[in-house]
Amino acid sequence: MVAVVSLVLATAFWAGNNVVGVVAVRELDPMSLVLLRWCLALVPLVVIAQLVERPDWRALWRHWRWLLAQSVTGILAYSLLLYSALQHIDALSASLINAFNPALISIAAVVILRQKLSRTAAIGILVALIGVLIVLSRGSVLSLFTGGFGVGDVLMIGAILAWTAYTLLLRQAPRMPAISATAAQVAIAVVLLAPVSLIVGGPTFPQTDGGWWALGFIAVFPSVLSYLLWGRALMVIPPARAGVFLNLIAVFTAIFVVVAGQPLTLAQAIGGLIVLGGVALANSAAFRRAPVVVAGTTSPVSPTTPTPNDP
Repeated sequence: MVAVVSLVLATAFWAGNNVVGVVAVRELDPMSLVLLRWCLALVPLVVIAQLVERPDWRALWRHWRWLLAQSVTGILAYSLLLYSALQHIDALSASLINAFNPALISIAAVVILRQKLSRTAAIGILVALIGVLIVLSRGSVLSLFTGGFGVGDVLMIGAILAWTAYTLLLRQAPRMPAISATAAQVAIAVVLLAPVSLIVGGPTFPQTDGGWWALGFIAVFPSVLSYLLWGRALMVIPPARAGVFLNLIAVFTAIFVVVAGQPLTLAQAIGGLIVLGGVALANSAAFRRAPVVVAGTTSPVSPTTPTPNDP
């Protein structure tokens, strides 16, 4: 029961990143938001990694090429593209596009890693894609062939492509202590992004109390606590079954949006249900078998565990 609650809270915090991110990008440019987010999250991640995993940091840094590639794709590119997208589209649309990510990862694994895809999974992916197209087209799929995609849609598609690359890298990378590896990736991201931000005149800081609260939430809850809760749950629940809980991110985003008084369009409701149904169908095997959990698995970034849709 505690493990299930941990998974639910982790996905709720990741959903909160989408909703609160809309508030944050009103006062911060995406580069400043990403830099400040990971600067604030870095110290607690390092401390927690040291307390929980007691890693050999020198041995970890021997894998710096893998850590660099993961940092660029999953920490930098995904976050920058996500927050850039939130400047143009609403949180729910971004979340529903993001919900297609597990299906996209399956497609990439087939094409790049030559993994096999069952007929059921293939049908589920096709169904999820139809749902995404409904969301992207605001209910008029034919309009995509005449008007194309909006800027926010393109940026969000870029974000899930970046996360797909990150996930494939994780599956191929050597085994590393999960929280420590995440901390190392965040450190690399800060080192890479800080000079670029300074060159372009940043970083900018929030101008209102609401902006500071939004930044604080993003730095603490989806950046640190979600990883810890997810990792704790994976010590009890098999990774494949835990991965199904990621569908709750879109559900929680919809709930938060409605509670906040924002309208839920028919296209979002129908398209979102189709996406979630397709993704659930594509991952239906997770309900039928229970893979063995490696003792001591503590984070969603282990190569043998499903990764969250927002690090």
